[in-house]
Amino acid sequence: MPAPAVPAPAVPATTGHLDIERDSVEKGLASLVLTIVELLRQLMERQALRRIDQGDLTDEQVERIGVTLMALEERMVELREHFGLEAGDLNLDLGPLGSLLPRD
Repeated sequence: MPAPAVPAPAVPATTGHLDIERDSVEKGLASLVLTIVELLRQLMERQALRRIDQGDLTDEQVERIGVTLMALEERMVELREHFGLEAGDLNLDLGPLGSLLPRD
């Protein structure tokens, strides 16, 4: 005689939507984007300093680069404040490789 059929356990129907908080997602995305922008800003600053040390730039170019980098840094501070982030929030821990951004 065959065993009686056992009904499958009831599984709640899914709606296909994730229950997430918009503010949390917005802050996480802003943190990621600002981390990338900060990394690029620091790389550009180092490259500019190398070129200045090598004497590859005119005084006008040095001035323009300095003003641009300062303006970008100010804007980064404004954006971090807008999203409630600290400078340390933009630094990713890469495990054994250390942190993504140098610690000042």
